[in-house]
Amino acid sequence: MQFLDVKIPLLRVADRSSIPMVRPVRQILDERRIGDVAAAVAAELARPAIRASVRPGQRIAIGVGSRGITDYVQVIRRVVAELVALGAEPFLVPAMGGHGAGVAAGQLEVLASLGITEASIGAPIHATGETVVLGTLGDGTPIHFNAVAAQADGIVVVNRIKPHTQFRGPVESGLTKMIVAGLGNRAGVMALHGRGTDRFTTLIPRALEVILAKLPVLFGVGLVENGYCELALIEAVPARELATREPEILRQAFESMATLFFDEVDVLVLAQFGKEISGQGADPNVMGRNTRSVRVFDGPRVSKLVALDLTEASHGNASGIGQMDIVTARFLRKVDLANTYRNVLPTTYFDAASLPVTTLTSADAVALAVANVPGRRPQDVRLVYVQDTKHLSTIYVSSSLDAAVEAHPRLAFLGPPQPILAADDADELLRWDEPTLR
Repeated sequence: MQFLDVKIPLLRVADRSSIPMVRPVRQILDERRIGDVAAAVAAELARPAIRASVRPGQRIAIGVGSRGITDYVQVIRRVVAELVALGAEPFLVPAMGGHGAGVAAGQLEVLASLGITEASIGAPIHATGETVVLGTLGDGTPIHFNAVAAQADGIVVVNRIKPHTQFRGPVESGLTKMIVAGLGNRAGVMALHGRGTDRFTTLIPRALEVILAKLPVLFGVGLVENGYCELALIEAVPARELATREPEILRQAFESMATLFFDEVDVLVLAQFGKEISGQGADPNVMGRNTRSVRVFDGPRVSKLVALDLTEASHGNASGIGQMDIVTARFLRKVDLANTYRNVLPTTYFDAASLPVTTLTSADAVALAVANVPGRRPQDVRLVYVQDTKHLSTIYVSSSLDAAVEAHPRLAFLGPPQPILAADDADELLRWDEPTLR
């Protein structure tokens, strides 16, 4: 691999006085939750339809993904334990498409960063970038499938069901997509994305039909999180019911997910951006637009998007950085462009790797955004500062949004106005003591 040495100017803003004061605001989100996660998993796998699909002695591949999901390790561990109790021999298979650079070592590294190891789960992990082709769709799209999982006596997937970041359809992110794309490895993702994400609504269900006809997919364990990143639903769905049941679960996911209760935001500032937060680093369903500025989402209309830092769990993968208008030097120093390209190129949407304007510090990033909102004086800018697009129970807003907060039944002020800078350090803004405040 060749590298190009470049110099990126780090913008500074001489006058930061335009940065507005902000007030902490509580967002009252959906709080339905499961009290005993392990018991809920055990109850689902005890259902007659699920138990009947498992036979003693079966080698069962359990597909697991690369997202940060609440209690994911606990759920997977209990799925393994229940399958062992039924006499099966379960093992894990990374089902993350092209993430982890699409190679075994990278996949294992991503899983380990999420706490998923052979020791923590109690089952071996068999990773591979190799695939087998199960057939083709009517348009010639080849259906790739993980070569190791394809040799198993049974296949199970465990994944969160939620709105996708780039398309709308009866099934989006979840069990079906993990079977089709996650277990398709890098080759499968490239084949699907080569047809365009606007066709995923039909491609993914058709690909599922091919896979179910060729391989022993037993069931999927679907997870839905509430607005506070707690598990609100755990359901084992038999393979034959995926086409009908998963769209129903997706509807609950739409209702339960965290959101911003504003129609318009001039500047949205994210303290952190990362792969464990969203496949695009930040969720377009919350921000109202994705890298291609396609308004197929219900989030607020946002003029300027700012991201201050890239999470360590991203391992330098900044896929989705192209959504941002401004990032900081701290963010950019953590970006591994080679890793990012490996994730972005199979999707065919290269703007997900586009580099935004870069500032020296966080204060410079916010000041630059505030000073460049079209048609808005800095003192009137509607600014919202959040931890990330996943943790939205406590946010900070500028005074221009006071009336909107006071009028909304699910918003409440938590304190008086204060500077967004945590101290004199221009690279440190206000922080959150807890990721989810009630």
